Amino acid sequence: MTAATIAGVETIALAAPAADPDDLDASRETIVIAITDIEGRTGIGEADAPARVVRELVEMDDLFAWSRGLANVLRGRDPFCLRALHAELNAATVYHGRRGLGIHALSGVDVALHDLAGLQLGRPVYELLGGARRDAITPYATIWPGAVKGRTIDAMMAAIGEQVAAALAMGFRALKVEVVFGDLVGDRVLAECIHEARRLAGADTMLAIDFGYRWADWRDAQRLLDRCVDDDLHFAEACIQHDDVAGHAKLAARVATRIGAGEFAATVHECREWLQAGVDVLQPDVSRCGGLTELARIAELAAHHGAVVIPHGWKTGITAAAQRHFQAATPNCPYVEMSVPALWDSPLRADLVAPDPAVADGRIALPTAAGLGVALRPETVDRYRLA
Repeated sequence: MTAATIAGVETIALAAPAADPDDLDASRETIVIAITDIEGRTGIGEADAPARVVRELVEMDDLFAWSRGLANVLRGRDPFCLRALHAELNAATVYHGRRGLGIHALSGVDVALHDLAGLQLGRPVYELLGGARRDAITPYATIWPGAVKGRTIDAMMAAIGEQVAAALAMGFRALKVEVVFGDLVGDRVLAECIHEARRLAGADTMLAIDFGYRWADWRDAQRLLDRCVDDDLHFAEACIQHDDVAGHAKLAARVATRIGAGEFAATVHECREWLQAGVDVLQPDVSRCGGLTELARIAELAAHHGAVVIPHGWKTGITAAAQRHFQAATPNCPYVEMSVPALWDSPLRADLVAPDPAVADGRIALPTAAGLGVALRPETVDRYRLA
């Protein structure tokens, strides 16, 4: 049987109407990579990075052996050779940035290759990752009340309360609450806010907290987490500055709460540094870290260190779908992040792809469709496409 080789690679830069940058909405913009084979099937992926920059890296002319356009490497190739293509693309883009934009671009390409290979085989992507290791997906809903913008702490907590109630009513049994309050409150009041978040979520709901890189000193983070031991936090995310690996090591060794880190990490090599520091919840993003191929490597390494992988995911339904397949195939991935359009107004997250799966009693059924199981909505692409 002759392989249906890659015929074309298209990049689609998209952006929803301008928003306040303080809202931290990474789903407002995306770059979709669409890879089509000679029989007309198209796999899709996305990169979580500035859209026009990634587009240039994918479409650029070849300069020399270590600085090639990703599209040029792909044309005429068999998409099923996933690991071999990943290695070749990695080697051909050394000059794009080893832990930066080059890897982000590769991430979107790798997810699209998995989608296309699954479509060709008529099988879901998690089977390409080794097969199902669980009988359902377990997402957590991210509760983000938006930037403070002059509101009081009572108003912020009221917004969180409304979202928590809505998420529980939707069927979620796991939540992550973003307490990115800046200098609105001190740490003692912040501890009271976390106590209130636990009360709102209920005793049986998995609860994590995202501090938005609040502290520069790990000791301040420790004091806050020690005040919240009785709140039974599943993990604490973004406590101190992202690249302070030594500080994370000291914090993780001194608190009872799991420490999460690495949402901006790229490649298994960077994640190894976090594991060696004692961080036991890795949070790399499939659309930044190197794609599904690299995320699977990261999870395997994490398992050898007794750690779990709970991927960051605040983009469109393409990333959300890729995460679901990753969790299906990965035993040490207990949860995946789910940005919920009903909780946060994000046109691209809500409308770029379909279908979006239902949550029932905290779980999502395993995907059964071929590939990622989602498809672009042409009307959304037309509405938000950038020149």
